[in-house]
Amino acid sequence: MEREKFSSRLGFILISAGCAIGLGNVWRFPYIVGQYGGAIFVLIYLVFLVLLGLPIMTMEFAVGRASQKSAVKAFEVIEPRKKGWRFIGYFQAMGNYLLMMFYTTVGGWMLSYFVKMIRGDFVGVAPTGVADIFSQSLADPFLQVFWMIVVVILAFTVCSFGLQNGVEKVSKIMMTALLAIIVVLAVRAVTLPGAAEGLKFYLIPSLEPIYKYGLIEVIFAAMGQAFFTLSLGIGAIAIFGSYIDKERRLLGESISVCTLDTFVAFMSGMIIFPACFAFGVNPESGPSLVFITLPSIFNEMWLGQLWGALFFIFMSFAALTTIIAVFENMISFGMDLFGWSRKKAVVVNLIAILVLSLPCALGFNIWNGFNPFGPGTFVQDLEDFLVSYNFLPLGSLAYLIFCTSRYGWGFDYFLTEANTGKGIKFPRWIAVYLKYILPIVIIVIFIQGYWARFF
Repeated sequence: MEREKFSSRLGFILISAGCAIGLGNVWRFPYIVGQYGGAIFVLIYLVFLVLLGLPIMTMEFAVGRASQKSAVKAFEVIEPRKKGWRFIGYFQAMGNYLLMMFYTTVGGWMLSYFVKMIRGDFVGVAPTGVADIFSQSLADPFLQVFWMIVVVILAFTVCSFGLQNGVEKVSKIMMTALLAIIVVLAVRAVTLPGAAEGLKFYLIPSLEPIYKYGLIEVIFAAMGQAFFTLSLGIGAIAIFGSYIDKERRLLGESISVCTLDTFVAFMSGMIIFPACFAFGVNPESGPSLVFITLPSIFNEMWLGQLWGALFFIFMSFAALTTIIAVFENMISFGMDLFGWSRKKAVVVNLIAILVLSLPCALGFNIWNGFNPFGPGTFVQDLEDFLVSYNFLPLGSLAYLIFCTSRYGWGFDYFLTEANTGKGIKFPRWIAVYLKYILPIVIIVIFIQGYWARFF
């Protein structure tokens, strides 16, 4: 069966960016920036995005394009004699399923908040009331499961229409709408009375966070965010490499995807920080920033219901583009491993994800007695920890070793694939950094994740 291809380069870039642009950009990025003091954090983050994100994304694309397969078969196709790499592919496939076990529920929160904004559920409600609405929705198992099911069915329906007619077409529309909405919201936020203080906090570097938290902690937080924002290490990006031709060199494509990803994260901050300062809200509110703080801010705004609805449809698109991209990866696993038709792969994965997503959806209510990391933690925290601090760093390390070591594909073969076509060349001189320094950095991130969680 001939492999499907994207109809255009724009489709490939927008879908790859859609996979990378998720709740890590629009939810986690602003509150981490708020927590670590704004502009100084953003600067360090951008440095690590180039040092960490770009090389590994290029490697994922190269492995996908060279193999013309998803993660479960890619290593095996490229290096059939080195059998151990096959199991790395299975490990990365597991990472996709684990990510979707909680991401579908959080995607459901975004859609439900869009509906709440349209209905006017927050109009005239005090901030404590907004917090109560969020707590009540988490405590309602029916609501949690209902919105999770809506998200799963929506995303798999898109995938069922195929790569060009489903995934590419819908992702293009959602990504274009997402980029338009975020610009409109940012313009509105920066023109609020008192927004200048928020812009100053966000854009003018201050050394205060370094005195407060210590340089090492700020660097680790920036390094971690740069690493996790691109969804690298589980083959979710590699699949789109397998759908493109050899017309363009891969470093340039990775730069385009990273630029879009960073633009969305940056613009999220341009919405949130001016709005927080304009209405006297603490930007260090943490994860509750989006679900509790922002609805209260929209309440205070002129036409707040409209701005709130726009914000949460933008958040929903950010979540859905990632979910559709990862579901496409899962469908490809079934087609590559078992020779299934797309239709069969959709049905099997739809049932699997509905079942696998239940622990997270029910973890806040019926199963809220399960506290994996102590009081106040839930199933979602365990699943997120496994993906963010295990599958992503270890999977990225696997791509790195495979593309630079003689025990895998080797740097020369990787370089030939990455530099086929026209565009920006992947430099040979970076080999020493990739072979000896970057692996240590990733191992340090991995250890630090455990250190932060348990010590």
